Amino acid sequence: MRFEISFYGHRNVRSTHQKTIEVTSKPELTAKGDCIIGVKSTGSCKDIPDKMKHLLRNSKSRIVITIMIDGLSFRVRGKGHENLILSHPHDIVIRKSSFMCPRTLAIKCDKASHDIPRDMIKALNNRSTKGIFAIDVI
Repeated sequence: MRFEISFYGHRNVRSTHQKTIEVTSKPELTAKGDCIIGVKSTGSCKDIPDKMKHLLRNSKSRIVITIMIDGLSFRVRGKGHENLILSHPHDIVIRKSSFMCPRTLAIKCDKASHDIPRDMIKALNNRSTKGIFAIDVI
């Protein structure tokens, strides 16, 4: 099953966090948001379809997140868990750790924000750059 969310870049996208990647529906970003790669997203954890939430809440589920920007793509693999809350109204966060909160989409991911290629991040420093955050549950 696949669910896609679009988002936009921002001049403060740094993408230097070593444990998480985040997209938010909020329109602004401060320099402190070093895991945030996109703003004005069209969805958050609460917007994920119930059928997908059911799949995400299975510790045997494998999750693949593909971030697509200007013909470039970056893939992250993670895991689901029965305790995922998936209710945050603004954010989606994928994590290398096992920490869970309402913003958490996937845990034990193999990559974080600082792993995203710098040419993709440079493109995301422009507010007009549109990206896709695609979620696949296997």
